[in-house]
Amino acid sequence: MGPLRFSGGGPNIGARQMIKAILFDFGQPLVDSSDGFRQAETDAQAAIFKDLRIPAPDAFKQHYRRIRADFHKKSELSRVKIWQGVFRHFGQESSADEMQKWERTYWRTVQSKTRVFPEAPPVLIDLSAKYGPLGLITNTQGQSDANTHRISAYPELAALFAATVVAGENGVPTKPAPQPFAVCLEKLGVAAEESVYVGDDWRIDVCGARDFGMHPVWLKHHTVNRNYPEGGADVPVITSMDELPAVLEAL
Repeated sequence: MGPLRFSGGGPNIGARQMIKAILFDFGQPLVDSSDGFRQAETDAQAAIFKDLRIPAPDAFKQHYRRIRADFHKKSELSRVKIWQGVFRHFGQESSADEMQKWERTYWRTVQSKTRVFPEAPPVLIDLSAKYGPLGLITNTQGQSDANTHRISAYPELAALFAATVVAGENGVPTKPAPQPFAVCLEKLGVAAEESVYVGDDWRIDVCGARDFGMHPVWLKHHTVNRNYPEGGADVPVITSMDELPAVLEAL
């Protein structure tokens, strides 16, 4: 099978574009950490609430979630910075040692409940063989005492990508900023309009890639319990990685 071609549905609508590379986010296209994040967040909130020694758990949860959402809107993903913001809100000082301990526990919990989607590796292998190099663009986890992303725990998966960019590290801002897309595409030697980007987050992945001129595919995995926002009707949607080849053929 030859290179993919698009006819409309993305940037430069109406111009048939040869697709030379397919790029992915790490979470959800490749692995499911949803249960791990839910458990890690529950445990972290319980530890912080206990440490704050305040009497109103409902008010605490409300403020915690608002502060976390505010940080996420700014693409600030450091759990320590979020927790520090919670302590500041309640007029208290946070312990650096406790924060780092909670952070290590948080990511151990996430990792212990992360699974590779079984359909992901064979699809990646097939796409790489048929359509050329694959790229990975993932936001940093914001860990204060680690220099490696979670994908390092999956060397066989990481080896499938010709270029990997951890946005938020090495001077590259986090998605949806254009720089991480630009850096990865430069490594691959491919123009934006010649590429497809597959991700699960509407704002960070789909809009970020589309705004940069790439062709986005929105993955909303059918096994993941998550509330997705309403997205644009012009973006292809898949519910599993094994649906991607057929979607690419139809574009």
